Parts: sequence; structure tokens; C-alpha cells
Amino acid sequence: MPINRLVLDSVFCSCAALACGHERPFRMKRHFWAWAMALGLAGPALAQTALTNPPLLRVMTHSSFDLPKPLLSRFEQEAGVKLQLIKGGDAGEMLNKLILSQAAPVADVVYGIDNTLLPRALASGILAPFPSAAGSAAQRPAQARMADTAGADGVVGGLVPVNYGYVNLNIDTAWFAQKGLALPKRLQDLSSPAYRDLLVVPNPATSSPGQAFMLATVAGLGESAAFDWWARMRANGVKVVKGWSEAYYTEFSRNGGSRPIVVSYATSPAAEVFYSKEKISTSPTANVFMPAAVYRQVEGAALLQGASPTARAAGVKFIEFLRAPAVQQALQTSMWMYPAEPGTPRDPVMQHAQEPRSFESLALADLKSQAGRWQQRWTQVVLK
Repeated sequence: MPINRLVLDSVFCSCAALACGHERPFRMKRHFWAWAMALGLAGPALAQTALTNPPLLRVMTHSSFDLPKPLLSRFEQEAGVKLQLIKGGDAGEMLNKLILSQAAPVADVVYGIDNTLLPRALASGILAPFPSAAGSAAQRPAQARMADTAGADGVVGGLVPVNYGYVNLNIDTAWFAQKGLALPKRLQDLSSPAYRDLLVVPNPATSSPGQAFMLATVAGLGESAAFDWWARMRANGVKVVKGWSEAYYTEFSRNGGSRPIVVSYATSPAAEVFYSKEKISTSPTANVFMPAAVYRQVEGAALLQGASPTARAAGVKFIEFLRAPAVQQALQTSMWMYPAEPGTPRDPVMQHAQEPRSFESLALADLKSQAGRWQQRWTQVVLK
């Protein structure tokens, strides 16, 4: 998720035509002729036509979706399809587009709906059931569940967990060292005069990490105390921006801004090491894990209602592909999330992305009934 976000909207990606320098081992048997015969294409000429003009699989993703192109190209070859990746903006914006186009679906599969957006996705009826064949991703255990109501496989309403991460505070260590200011240990510290004008947060109404952080405060402090804290933060100069990219790349002091505390991800320090121009062994940023300020974000993929039978079958393969070993390892340093597939080896750089010992969470029932009201209350308290 963090660091290499691509803010693109409705981008078409013909994966086989793109090159990428992040190639990782990925072996798949090619079933081109078997695929052609399964469609009843008996003659060599017709089979060749099927291979050169494969059916289209439309996949809507949030703007942070990023996998090595050779992996995507291999999937196209294996599944006998042509991928159309449609970048729908931030996860919330992406979901809005899918709901608004429900009468004439613009995609067959979605990736990037997270546990904070799950109630809206379920209420809209856009998600289709995922077949639970033996050994499929809907049957295997997952490292993180989409909601508290899920079983060991983590699936809820057809949404299959693919990866997970933690939304929490990041700090610019050099700034704090230079100023001689102690790191905050509690949320209440941030509302004191010593930390005035130091925090930047993404707006919960337009940003999924912003929403996750707001939910963490409610889950950890309780509704009344949480919004009292937000009111004190407004008085203490908290800055609100539209999305994560603006918060991290524009306002965060590590990147030239004036705010040394930012809402980001537990993997952000690892990404700083990974993308550093100089070889470094210590990240210039650090996680601050404090009560009521850490929320686990679980992202999933699902089939969408309205897909053709051919697209639905290919969509199942794509979701299984997202849980394949090579993809689960690659997404750690392309989307900066933790793998949902148990037993996936961690990339060495993830030693800088420690997981918190505890985090906040909310029951699906509470999210369904209260999340919208909490967001409105936040807007009233912090922005109006």
C-alpha cells in the first residue's frame, strides 16, 4: 500500500505487453489447447484465433494495486484471458463506482474492498458468491478474516481475504531527535500543547486509512471519549487532507512537509528502507503503536454480480491467483501488505515492518449500523 502508490483512474493495462524489473519466479503449466478445446474449438485455425483473441476479464482495483507484470502476463497465459485492470481510485471511490454502475457493470471482479468498506459492499448487493470447491481459497485458512463473523477461511459475502495490514501512526525519527521531543505514548499526549500542529490525517470520508484510524479511536476509547479527543485535536491543530498520498508525500516532514506525525501503515518504515537511494539498515521513520490508534485493515477480492459465465470462471481463477505463493510473496514489496496465505515466506525487508502485538477491531454488526453515523459525527466535530 504505502510509498509507491499510483494515483490513476480507469487505467487499462494489457499486461502481456508491459515489462517490469521486479520479476519473481512463477511457474505455471500452460493449458492453451485444453482451454481452446473446452470451448469447443476443434480446428487448429479456430484454436489459434481463440489464443490470439482471448476473452476479456475486467478487474476493478483501487489505485494502489501493483503486481509485477510478468506475474500478470503468466496469469493471462494460464487462464486464456486478457486482463483489463481498471484503477478506480481510493478504495472508497472504487466501491462508489461499482455501486453506481451496478445496472450496467463495468467490471467482473473487484480487488481492494477492505473490512471497513465491507458493510457498504454487502448492503449494495454487488458481490457474487465465491464457489467453495475443496482446496480453493474459500476453503483454506487465512491469516486474517474479513469480519468477526467469518470462519477460518476468512470469507464473508463472497469477499476472499488476499492481504492485510495495519493503519497506525508513523513518525519522522530525525525530526523528533533534532527537537528533543519525547515520542507520544498515548493519544491523549497528542492533544497537549507540546504536540500542537504535528499530526496530519487523511479524511475518513475520502480515505480508507483515514476511516480505519477514525474507527480505531472509536473502538479503543469508546464513541464519546473518541470524539472528545478529536475535538481537542481540532483545537490543537490537527491537519486533515483528502488522502494518504497527500498526507505522506506532501505534509509529512520526512518528505519536506511540516508534520512529523502521519497516519500511515506498519509497513511504511520497511518501504522507506526498500526504496532508499542509499543502502540503509535503519528506517528513517518508525511506527508508534499505541492503544486506540492501530486498526487492522484486511483487503479482499470478489466476483461481481452481472458477470458472464466465461468471465465468472476466469474471475475465480484470478482470485485463486491472488492467493498463489508467488503473488503472496510479491505483494509484500509491491503493495506493502502482509500475505493472507498462511506459510508465505516474508521478504527480508519486512523485518522493518513489525506487526503490533494488539490492535483495535469492530464487529461487522457495529460497522453496519454505526460506521456511517460515526463518519458524519467526525466531519461535524473536526471540519464544520
